[in-house]
Amino acid sequence: MDNNVILAASSALVERSTIAFMFNFRGVGGSHGSYGDGIAEQEDVKAAINWLVSQPVVDSNRLGLLGYSFGAAVALPVACDDERVKAVALVSLPPGSSQLSQLKGCTKPKLIICGTNDFVVPLDQAKLMNQEAAEPKQFELISGADHFWVGYEAVMAEKAADFFEKKL
Repeated sequence: MDNNVILAASSALVERSTIAFMFNFRGVGGSHGSYGDGIAEQEDVKAAINWLVSQPVVDSNRLGLLGYSFGAAVALPVACDDERVKAVALVSLPPGSSQLSQLKGCTKPKLIICGTNDFVVPLDQAKLMNQEAAEPKQFELISGADHFWVGYEAVMAEKAADFFEKKL
């Protein structure tokens, strides 16, 4: 949660008076537990959502989920299956058959955002994910950005904040 992508997205949301709740997956930072192959981490996302919606200041009818890289791969199935999540932003979603299948079946508003120089998400794979994703969807390709988004954080963050502002 302490990387440039998540911090930039969170700051952009807070600047628009939107609550941004960040957390580490199990075994990361000070979190207990150990890596769960992306499956156990889905339980972390569900637990975070459960805690968040229990807070009196949170409008549980306007809940969005953003994930970056591995976090996007973990967020996608949770967002698609949890009726409380109304929209999902996927930053540098790693390609894979599981992700393609989930994108095809997910009818919630989705933002897929990738950089043209991403070495984890090749351009052809990013375009394929967009092509295969069910509507409604929004695809943003940021020219020059790589997987770490250094120098492009603000552009990415504004796209994500705009998406959530419109969809929630």
